[in-house]
Amino acid sequence: MKKLFKLMAVAAVTTSLVLTGCSAKDSTSANSDKKSKIKVGFIYVGPIGDGGYTYAHNEGRLYLEKELKVETIYKESVKEDKAEVEKVVEDMIEQGANVIVGTSFGFQEGMISEAAKHKDVKFMHCSGTETADNMSQFFGKIHEMMYLDGIVAGLKTKTNTVGFVGAFPIPEVIRNINAFTLGAKSVNPNIKVKVNWTNTWYDPAKEKDAALALIDGGADVIAQHQDTAGPQQAAEAKGVFSIGYNTDMSKTAPKANMTSAVWNWGPYYVKQIKAIMDGSWKSEKYWGGISDGIVDIAPLTSLAPTDAKDKVEKAKEDIKSGKNKIFVGPLKDQKGNVKVESGKAMSDDEIWNMNWFVEGVDGTIPAN
Repeated sequence: MKKLFKLMAVAAVTTSLVLTGCSAKDSTSANSDKKSKIKVGFIYVGPIGDGGYTYAHNEGRLYLEKELKVETIYKESVKEDKAEVEKVVEDMIEQGANVIVGTSFGFQEGMISEAAKHKDVKFMHCSGTETADNMSQFFGKIHEMMYLDGIVAGLKTKTNTVGFVGAFPIPEVIRNINAFTLGAKSVNPNIKVKVNWTNTWYDPAKEKDAALALIDGGADVIAQHQDTAGPQQAAEAKGVFSIGYNTDMSKTAPKANMTSAVWNWGPYYVKQIKAIMDGSWKSEKYWGGISDGIVDIAPLTSLAPTDAKDKVEKAKEDIKSGKNKIFVGPLKDQKGNVKVESGKAMSDDEIWNMNWFVEGVDGTIPAN
């Protein structure tokens, strides 16, 4: 009987070891499957061929696929409408997406709603304000590059009038116009930056017409916060100069473009998906600058002023080191009111929510 009990005990231990071994193997396999089953859905406000904002995000998506071998899907030209965004998100989740990336400010309402419904899905929203346990916000300090662009424009203009085509009168665009103006005024105190709103992110014809109106008003350099190269093409057609946005637009308007403020989304996407894979991802509000590599300025073309390169490189280093914080007092608004006292630097929160134009901007901010 004792021998029988001993044999039974040995068998039990052996079975336990076999089961434990299978469990460990299954666990490893499960972790591997979890990584391989990451599927990321990208929601775009324009077409991937816009040559600007959506193109830049799509380049980041392709970089993510290449670096991590994860599967991605995308939907182009999605309206900034809650119901529309919700439908697109539901469709992507139905297709197996467990990470959703929304790339436009107006997607926020739909995304935060969907995040509440799908707690097991990770959401990342670009340029918004709201977060949840499973939804983060991300953007870059592209205004740092706009300041550098302003230096180029300020040195180039002969009329002291630069035109700026703006999409919507929201803080994201307003702070870029202000930074651009401050950069221009740092080398040309007499400069005026005239703003023309289009109230659209993507409309090549409307963007081009807005630029043409600015040129007719005396602007000999055109800058933009728009998703397409329409303003660049308008500048080239009229024989004036231009500064692009989102991507290097020198090939789009080779006879006009001097440089561009550019996005580099790929490394950020890789970092976030890696964090999801290893379980370290947390909801956050990310706003990175030149030091993170998420924003940069395209190489200056031969059309840029000869003395621009040295001035831009010095300003770039000063921004990177923190010596130049851009929004430092004394700063006045268009009416001459002091908004930032001498020696005081605006906080990130104040810059993020900026809703007034600095002295030197010729334009209005419509009331909401």
